[in-house]
Amino acid sequence: MTAKEIISDSIYPAKTSDSLRILLNRMHEYRVGHLPLIRYNQLVGLIHEDDVRLAIDTKQDSKLGDLPHELIYVYENQHIYDVVRLFYLHQLDILPVIDEKQYYIGCITIHDVLNKVAIITGSDEPGGIIILEINNRDNSLSRIAQIVESDNAQIMSSYIQSFPDSTKMEITLKLNRTDIASIVASFLRYDYDVKATFNDVRVYDTSRDRYEQLLNYLNM
Repeated sequence: MTAKEIISDSIYPAKTSDSLRILLNRMHEYRVGHLPLIRYNQLVGLIHEDDVRLAIDTKQDSKLGDLPHELIYVYENQHIYDVVRLFYLHQLDILPVIDEKQYYIGCITIHDVLNKVAIITGSDEPGGIIILEINNRDNSLSRIAQIVESDNAQIMSSYIQSFPDSTKMEITLKLNRTDIASIVASFLRYDYDVKATFNDVRVYDTSRDRYEQLLNYLNM
C-alpha cells in the first residue's frame, strides 16, 4: 500500500493568497494542527496552528508564505511504513504527498493511517494474538508459520520488537481464529516461550503452569 492510496479527499491545502483567519478556521474545521501550504501547486511546507495564532494575536501583517514552515512530505509511491515513520518522527497529524516532479497531490491524516494500518495488520478482524519471546538467532518465521498452519490456522499479520542490549526479541502473531489454546500448546511443545496471549475465546490463566496442565491433558 502506497501513500497515494491513502490520500484524504476531504482536506484542502492552504494557499499563499489565503488570510490567516481563514486558515485558522479551516484548521479548526478539519481538527488538525498543521496544514500544507502550496504555491502554484508546489508544496511550500507545513504551517503550524500555533504560528498562525501567534501572528493573529500579535496583529502581525504576515502573509502565509512568511510564516515559519517545515518542509516535510512523502512521495506518492512510498510505502505506508514510510508514512507511519514520518508521522512518528515528526509527531504530525497531517502529511503532504508530492509526485516525482515535486507537485503537491494531496495529504494524509493520522486517521487515514490508523484506518489503513488496522486493515493491513488484520486488527479489524477477530482473531487470537500470541506473543513469543525468542532468541535473536532463532528468528525463523517459516518454522513459526508451520506450527500455526499445522493446526489449520493462518497468521494474518506479525511484527517483531527487539530490545537494546538484549539477545531476546518478541514476535507478535495475529491469527485468523480465536480458539488458540491448541496452537499455544504446540508452541510450548516446541520449547517456545509464550509470553502472552489475547482474545482467546477460552478464558484461562496464561501462566506456564496452566499451559503445562493443558499439555498433559492433550497428551493423554
